[in-house]
Parts: sequence; structure tokens; C-alpha cells
Amino acid sequence: MPADTPAFLTERLKAEGEKTAAGFAGLTPEQWDLPVYADGQTWTVRSLLVHYVTAEREMLGLFADIRAGGTGAPEDFDVDRYNAIQQRRMARLSPNELLDQFAAVRAECIAYVSGLDTADLEKPGRHPFLGMTTLGEMIKLVYRHNQTHHRDIRRALSA
Repeated sequence: MPADTPAFLTERLKAEGEKTAAGFAGLTPEQWDLPVYADGQTWTVRSLLVHYVTAEREMLGLFADIRAGGTGAPEDFDVDRYNAIQQRRMARLSPNELLDQFAAVRAECIAYVSGLDTADLEKPGRHPFLGMTTLGEMIKLVYRHNQTHHRDIRRALSA
């Protein structure tokens, strides 16, 4: 299956989502609070799952905007501010509630991507991190983003 098709992207999102959910589901209560990054703000295993959920939810709106001919993220979108607000907003959710939200948003993303056609993947727009790129590249970043952070979580857990 060619890599730049909705079917391929749908399968990748599904497979990576299952790996991610399984990795988080196997954590002990103590591991949820383990620091993964400490660059100004400490990012724990739990806060990274919050980040997965909220970033993917935001991306779905961005994808719809670009597919409809919009420009994507505003040029002045502040990723750090957005992340801080989302962390505060989701602070009271338990790990199980976060896992449920991750499963729901990933299922929504998979359903959305499966409804695209190849031409949609070439539509240009602004991504908060990548800048100007195509919808297809933004979708790839959804699962690559999780892979990158999950690799760092595994390193922190094994330290």
C-alpha cells in the first residue's frame, strides 16, 4: 500500500494508537508521575498523555479547516501557551479517563482520515510546529509525534 494514501495513514494511526494505549495501560501508579522532560516545565508520563489527547483533538479541527480551504493554524499560535492551558484543564482526570479520551480521539482521527481522498492530502496549510506543509504531512506527524514522545517515556521508565 503506498505511503501517501488515506488507507496507509489510517492503518498507521490505528497501529501506533494501539501501541501507545498498551504502553500507557501497563504503567504502575508511580510511573505516571515520572518526569520525562524538564525544560522549563516538567513533563511527566501523565502530562504527555494529556498532550497526546489535546494535541490530536486540536489537529482534527485544523485538518477540517485545511480540507475546507482554510489556512490552518494562525501564524501567532503559541504552542507553549496552548499546552499549559490544556494541562491545567485536564489536571483532574485520572489515568484511566485519559486513556479513554486518547482512545476516543484516536478513533475520531482514524475515522476522519479514512474519509479523505488522496487529493485532500495535498491541500496546504499551516501547522503550529511544521509551518506551511500539506495535510498529509500533518497527519503523519500525529503518529510520529507520539512515537517520539513514547520513545522518551520508555527511556525515562528504564532509567
